Order: sequence, then C-alpha cells, then structure tokens
Amino acid sequence: MPVAPAAVIVPLGLLFFTSGLIVNLIQAICYVIVRPVSKNLYRRINRVVAELLWLELVWLIDWWAGVKIQVFTDHETCRLMGKEHALVISNHRSDIDWLVGWVLAQRAGCLGSSLAVMKKSSKFLPVIGWSMWFSEYLFLERSWAKDESTLKSGLQKLRDYPLPFWLALFVEGTRFTQSKLLAAQEYATSTGLPVPRNVLIPRTKGFVAAVSQMRSFVPAIYDVTVAIPKSSPPPTMLRLFRGQPSVMHVHIKRHSMKDLPEEDEAVAQWCRDIFLAKDALLDKHIEDDKFSDQELQYTGRPIKSLLVVITWVCLIGVGFVTFLQRCSLLFSWKGVAFSALGLAVITLLMHILIQFTQSERSTNAKVAPTKPKNRGEDKQN
Repeated sequence: MPVAPAAVIVPLGLLFFTSGLIVNLIQAICYVIVRPVSKNLYRRINRVVAELLWLELVWLIDWWAGVKIQVFTDHETCRLMGKEHALVISNHRSDIDWLVGWVLAQRAGCLGSSLAVMKKSSKFLPVIGWSMWFSEYLFLERSWAKDESTLKSGLQKLRDYPLPFWLALFVEGTRFTQSKLLAAQEYATSTGLPVPRNVLIPRTKGFVAAVSQMRSFVPAIYDVTVAIPKSSPPPTMLRLFRGQPSVMHVHIKRHSMKDLPEEDEAVAQWCRDIFLAKDALLDKHIEDDKFSDQELQYTGRPIKSLLVVITWVCLIGVGFVTFLQRCSLLFSWKGVAFSALGLAVITLLMHILIQFTQSERSTNAKVAPTKPKNRGEDKQN
C-alpha cells in the first residue's frame, strides 16, 4: 500500500475496526441474552446497533469521497421504498454495489434491516462479516446441492421479521468484468441464449427459490440497474478511502410480487426477461449517459452518518488516550510498540478488505454444461 493512501486508510481503518469490535460485542451480548427471550426484540435492537457500523461506510461515500448516487425512478416507488418488505435484484456492476445498496437503504430508512445473500467466505471478514452474521445475512457456498436447503430455511426465518427489510440478491452470481462478459457471451452462443452486452446471464435457481419462499409475505421486487456515466471513473474501495469522487446512476423499477407467474420455470423466464430488458436499458444509458425513461429523484445527503462518525471519533479517541494513561503507556516505548503493532494489524485488515472487494479477484459463478438436455431447463446452475 503506498505511503500517501496509507496515511488516510490506516486512521479510517482504525476507526472502523475499533468501533466495529464494540458493535460486534454488543451484538454478541444481545444474541446470547436477548434473542432467546424475544427474537423480535433482538432484531429491533440489532437494527439500531448494526446501523452504528454501517453508517460509517455510508459516511465514506457521502461525506468523505463525495460519491454522487443519482436515483432514477417513479414517485410511487420512491414513496414505498423503506415502507415494505422487498426482494432487491440488481446487476453487479462495480466493486461497491453493496455499499450503494446501503446508501439507498439509509435514504429509505431501513439500513439496519437491509440483508443480502452473500458468498460464505464473507462472514469470516473481521467486524463487517461478523456483523452481517448477527444481522441474519444469508451465506451460500455457490453449490446448489449444498445451498438449496440453506437458502430456503433462511428465507422462511424472515417471515416474522418485525420491520420492513430489503433482501439483496445478485442473480448474476459474480461481479461484472470484461473477461466474465466474454465467457457469458460464449456460453450464450453455444446454448442458443440471447447474447448479453452489458450484463451476465442470471443464475435463476436462487431467484426462483426466493420468490417461492417469499411471495406470501414480501409484496414487491425492486429491479435495480446500476450504471456509471462516461465522465466518471469506476468507484472502488481504494478510491473511496482516498476521498476520490465518482458518480453512479441507479435505476429502480418496482414489480408487484403477485404479478409474477406461479410456475417455477415461468418465474425463471421472468428473471431472464428482466435481464434482457436490463441489458437494453444499459444500451440506452450508454447512448444517453443517463436513464432517460425515469425521473431523477432527489435523495439528499442525510447528516446522520456524519454525526455518528464524529461521535465514534470522540469516544474512541478519548478511550484510547485514557487506556494508554492508565496502563502507563502514554509517551513510553511500550506505548509506541503497542501502537505500532495495532496499526500494523489495522493495515493488514484494511488490505484484506480492499482486496476482497475488487472485482478482478471475484470468482466466476459455476454454470451448467454448455449443451443442456433440453431447452426448457434452466440454462445455468
């Protein structure tokens, strides 16, 4: 990590991981003491506690890097966001799509109850992965034989969730890169599918399972399309920590769950059709450099995340100095050594986090053989 970026990344990392461990501790205590007594009360408490961590990353986008997230949707969808359960499906365009989702959830008032289907390795990430586990994120191994029961049981547990939640599902199965697009195009050509230009081919089994399990208690699907205008560099975690701005365009279309077909194969085809439309929508965005079919909605830049970060800085700063004083480490060689060790650990953790989010390091989703037994079957695993 270069010296200049490290000078910014390490202090921010120290703040995030220290506050995160405090949040994890509170979550663990509530999980052991409160959850056995009342799962609903635990979920309400965890929503508030988790927000104290997630808001730091929202602050990173809103106030530190100044990333502009422009939302294109209709007024009715904008009004309902955050007031109902929703299954959120999106293309996986950039390294920080999940953070964009958190920003939108924070604007809608449901950041603490925003959930996602994640790869299993995510839950082992220090602080952030642990907090996701306490918040009931769903972790899969990318093997349908192993994941089917895990996904279905996890979705059923959300039936009695006491607050409006969003569940994000990236049905492409992996982040978009040019090499993955080329692989998807070759696959589509070999199997007779429409050849994608701006998206990957959706993996529909997880989506079909989600719809079948959730259609009775989740009223809506939010079809989200993320695009980056030509004048903006693609946002990455490293750019965020460096305070470098970007612009992202987000198109949201609401679909009523009751309007989806009943049969599984028809639901799978509905998902494929949505991604065909999404591909065409991105073609139009490339041409117009905006989503011209929907109005640009003003979402503002709430001050809540800024206040939370200022509070954390004060609490952790005072706590750290007090700890060094009581342990006689302030202005001593032992204190210097202790601080150096702590900074080294933080640097390593931040390096792991940044590497984990890079799309070039994400793995390809497994696909079915290129010649399926019949064209009626789902073309991907």
